[in-house]
Amino acid sequence: MDESNKNHGIKNWPKSERPRELLLEQGPEYVSDAGLVAILLRTGVKGQDAVALGRELIKQFSGLRGLLSAGKKDLENIKGLGPAKIAQLLAATEIAKRQLKEEVVGKKVINGPEDVIEYLSLSMANLKEEVFKVIYLDSTHVVLAAEVLFKGTVDQSAVYPREIIKRAFELNATALIFVHNHPSGSLKPSPHDLPLNRKLVKACLAVDLTPMDHFIISPEGYMSFKNEGIFTDNVII
Repeated sequence: MDESNKNHGIKNWPKSERPRELLLEQGPEYVSDAGLVAILLRTGVKGQDAVALGRELIKQFSGLRGLLSAGKKDLENIKGLGPAKIAQLLAATEIAKRQLKEEVVGKKVINGPEDVIEYLSLSMANLKEEVFKVIYLDSTHVVLAAEVLFKGTVDQSAVYPREIIKRAFELNATALIFVHNHPSGSLKPSPHDLPLNRKLVKACLAVDLTPMDHFIISPEGYMSFKNEGIFTDNVII
């Protein structure tokens, strides 16, 4: 490392401006997004200190949510990120996902999208392939499980109602929420989504399971079939 890099390293910053010291002395809420990422990374790369690298990563992935949703291959495309730094970022991401899932499963009563959308967005919004997840609830609408049951391509998933219902009976669930993602970013139901939703709702009602909603998750946000008035539209038992 040349003398200019040595002189501009974080260790040479005033103590009150160093992310780690700032976090320990004043609290994590006083540290910038780039500073928090820098603490995870521990060191920078050639020509960039850890904070500059953190700032660049946040910019590359359009924010913290994008960075936390980045996969191994996405991170490997960033110049200077080696296996150790990639592992640190992926571990932090997984901790965040598991923490959010813990808040939902077995503890939270689901009354609407706002009760699960943070967890669903972090775990699904930036996936590169389409997946279909089912949230299973008991009679008081407490979440029993949230499971990815099917994986497909970026256009569609092969979703089998009998597998969804079989799992509901195994969990003694009485209500279900369907969730799938659109890697394209679109929040508009595809021509495949509407007939699939009707088939799923009809199958659940036929065996006295309560379908509660169907969400589409994408990098642009989420859409609730129920809120849009199309969840049980044209479903005939």
